[in-house]
Amino acid sequence: MVTSSLVVVICLALLFDYTNGFHDAANSIATIVSTKVLSPFQAVLWAAAFNFIVFFFIKDHKVANTVSKIVVEHFVTIPVLLAGLIAAISWNLITWWFGIPSSSSHTLIGGFAGAGITNALYMGAHAMTAVNMGYILKIVAYIVLAPFIGLIIAYIVTIIVLHLSKNSRPSTAEKWFKRLQLLSSAALSFAHGGNDAQKVMGIIYVALIAAKVIPSGSHMPDWIPLACYTAIALGTLSGGWKIVKTMGARITKITPLEGVSAETAGAITLFFTEHFGIPVSTTHTITGSIIGVGLTKRLSAVRWGVTINLVWAWIITIPVSGLIAAGVFALLRAIG
Repeated sequence: MVTSSLVVVICLALLFDYTNGFHDAANSIATIVSTKVLSPFQAVLWAAAFNFIVFFFIKDHKVANTVSKIVVEHFVTIPVLLAGLIAAISWNLITWWFGIPSSSSHTLIGGFAGAGITNALYMGAHAMTAVNMGYILKIVAYIVLAPFIGLIIAYIVTIIVLHLSKNSRPSTAEKWFKRLQLLSSAALSFAHGGNDAQKVMGIIYVALIAAKVIPSGSHMPDWIPLACYTAIALGTLSGGWKIVKTMGARITKITPLEGVSAETAGAITLFFTEHFGIPVSTTHTITGSIIGVGLTKRLSAVRWGVTINLVWAWIITIPVSGLIAAGVFALLRAIG
């Protein structure tokens, strides 16, 4: 049954998708802006276009399926989804305001899981019965693995590219790398849309099941992917300039060659994890890739102080989002 609460959940989910777009816009455009291949406005148009184009190519939404199963169906209610989304949007806005490239993916997962666990406690059940630990552990593992995979691939790609272009004239090589960076940035934006928009699809899908609009296990309505890809693309159009500065300049200095390597590595990692239905963080992935590029020069080329601060933001995102969601869920119960 379509209720006003369900409509609110869907609107909040799409709002989160929109904030995901402007929060994570930096992931796709930071290097291409810092290397001056495109202006900031041109870059967000470029990224937003490829965030949306993925709608026509991905039909098997494995990441959405994973997200929809994080909380056991018995404990999924409209208030649980409301609390999770409010927590995720709040943490996204807080980290965006302070220019911290935290993970939109993990704040959504943390909020959803935190609200589900709180609901289980109110129902008199054991807290951990509310979540599918197999999915949670896989997601937590990839907090470490995704940036590490991006780092390794970026390091290898950079070494290969440097070897292949060692006899080229610097001016000619830079011109070609600037052209190639258009392709690598497009690939990263495509992968970003394909991975991140699916997380919101999973939330809207379980909301329809919880409201008994569609039966459990049924096909996802086609309007959900269309709405989610549109929302994340519009969010990307809004930009994320505070985080662009951190990602594009403060971790390590990026040249067009290194931008191509970092974006290619990030896109490969995201395509790999999307294929296996693992909801990883685009932010973590591209950060690891940028570090990998920096390491090809020397250890000191990476600003480790900035990097360590980013890691702390990653570590606290899931628990903080879960605690915020728990508080919001308790408040929703108190006001009926």
